[in-house]
Amino acid sequence: MLRRNRWLFGFEYSERVSLRLFCFPYAGGGALIYRDWHRILPRSIGVYAAQLPGRGDRLAEPPFLDLPTLIGPLTEAIEPHLEKPFAFFGHSMGALIAFELARKLRSEYGVEPAHLFVSGRRAPQLADSDPVTYNLDDAEFIEELRRLNGTPKVMLENPELMQLMGPILRADFQVCQTYIYTDSAPLHCPITAFGGLQDEDVTREYLQPWRTHTSGPFRLRLLPGDHFFLHSAEAILLRLIAEELYQFIT
Repeated sequence: MLRRNRWLFGFEYSERVSLRLFCFPYAGGGALIYRDWHRILPRSIGVYAAQLPGRGDRLAEPPFLDLPTLIGPLTEAIEPHLEKPFAFFGHSMGALIAFELARKLRSEYGVEPAHLFVSGRRAPQLADSDPVTYNLDDAEFIEELRRLNGTPKVMLENPELMQLMGPILRADFQVCQTYIYTDSAPLHCPITAFGGLQDEDVTREYLQPWRTHTSGPFRLRLLPGDHFFLHSAEAILLRLIAEELYQFIT
C-alpha cells in the first residue's frame, strides 16, 4: 500500500502497472472499501482509493457538504498521478464524484479517463423526487440507514458509533441531495453503468440515461444483489471491469 497524499491510498505493483483505477466511495465509506481490489484485478492495474475528509486517518477533518467544493481539491490531488492511462470507478455518491471529476479534468487539463465506471447511481440529469433525509432527526435518520441496508446493524445500535459516524453520513447525504446537475458536452470516454438487480431505488430506467454522457461506447450491466452489490457480487464486478480495460492491461 502506498500513501500518495492525504487523499489517496495506492495499491499497485509498480513495475507492471500500465493503468491506474481511481475508486470513489459511497456515503459514509472510506478507502478501505477497495482494499482487496488490487489482489483480484490483474497486476497491471494499480488501484487508488480516495480517502475523503471525515473518515479513516482524516477523521479530524470536517467532511464536505457539497460536491463543487469537494471536486476542486480532489482534482488537485489526483492530477499529478495521471501520467499513465487511468480510469474512474465510483459507487452511489462515488459515481457522482467520478463523473464530475472527469468533467473537471477535461475542462481544466484537457484529459479524460480511459473509462468511466458508474455504479448504483441514477444518471445525474434525472430529477430526484426522493425526500431529503440528511436533516432528519436522529431516530428517523437511523431508520433511513436501516432501510438502505448499507450500515452495519452493530453500528446502528451503538449510540457511541452513531455519534461518531452520524455526522459523516449526514454530510455525504447532503452532498448527494443538494447536487445540481449542469449541462455540458458528453465525455469521449466509454461509460459502463452498473446496477443491482434487487436495488429498488436505482433501477435500469435510472441507469440507462447515463448513455447521454458519452459520445463513445456505453454499456449497462445489472449484477445480482441490492444497492450494495459491489460487495456481494465483487468477483463478478471486478471481472467485468477487467474485461472493459483489457486493451490497456495486456
